[in-house]
Amino acid sequence: MSIKIDHISKRFGGFQALDDVCLEVPTGSLLALLGPSGSGKTTLLRIIAGLETADSGKILYDEIDVTNKPPRQRNVGFVFQSYALFRHMSVYENVAFGLKVRRSPRAEIRPRVMDLLKMVRLDGLEKRMPGQLSGGQRQRVALARALAVNPKMLLLDEPFGALDAKVRVELRQWIRKLHDEIHITTVFVTHDQEEAFEVADQVVVMNKGKIEQAGAPQAVFDAPATPFVMDFLGNVNVFQGRVEGGKIVLGGMQLAYSGSHVDGTQATGYIRPHELDIDHVASARSSLKARVTQVNAAGSVAKIRVVAEEFGLALNIDISPDRYAELQLKRGDEVYVSPKNIRVFSPDDYVI
Repeated sequence: MSIKIDHISKRFGGFQALDDVCLEVPTGSLLALLGPSGSGKTTLLRIIAGLETADSGKILYDEIDVTNKPPRQRNVGFVFQSYALFRHMSVYENVAFGLKVRRSPRAEIRPRVMDLLKMVRLDGLEKRMPGQLSGGQRQRVALARALAVNPKMLLLDEPFGALDAKVRVELRQWIRKLHDEIHITTVFVTHDQEEAFEVADQVVVMNKGKIEQAGAPQAVFDAPATPFVMDFLGNVNVFQGRVEGGKIVLGGMQLAYSGSHVDGTQATGYIRPHELDIDHVASARSSLKARVTQVNAAGSVAKIRVVAEEFGLALNIDISPDRYAELQLKRGDEVYVSPKNIRVFSPDDYVI
């Protein structure tokens, strides 16, 4: 089933939660609504499910208007961050609940529940109570319960938010594998960009009730459409500068510029930590003299923090362990920093 969000707006008192949002979710896709708290992503998910009513606009499933249909008539599986399991019911009873409410034949319920428990790797635990399960297991029970009634789509609100880091990684890999097996149209809400990029086919970045950018994860990461998207998707170093003499002048660096803005136009440059190079000598590229203030070589990348004292710039730089071993950087070293890649925006929020 496809989903079409057609000019949806929603206010809560004086707060504009959603502002004329338009979006299409193709049949069988796995889409992530990504954004900070208050961006409108959960409100949009609840409106898709029918748990919240929009002030204006329409929701269409396969081009059929369901805007005024109650949740029970939408055939949607909804999974809450808090799992919302019935604590007095066993795993089996939780998964079977929706089937019993719909008065499915008893002979069909047990095979369906047992098949689902096997699919979510909980077979053999059907008699346990929710309190006897781990957080990851409870989340899988919630998913099985949502899938039990054969929904046409699956909606998940921060499905991994209440789990510790290791379990989150395992569960999101499992969700991706499950989706590849059943191909149910799925929309999930998250504020974790790593989570969205690992799991989703499409990522929709939201901010202040609007969609900033939508597209394939790699496309959104490589070509952010606005400064907000650039800044939100991981750590960035920010340079304030201007267009001057056909170049971008940023914090003492002069970089080639092929745009058409006149001299004096204000510009902001964004460079991710892994897109900065560092060396003990100035490179052929325009570089910035700085001093190392912090080194953290633990993990898969070495994280270096430097300060360009002349311009009052503090920069974060990520380099490979091999490069770190080659440079032997230590606190107090004088170094030169140069960009391997940069994205520049003008005040009107468009790439220049």
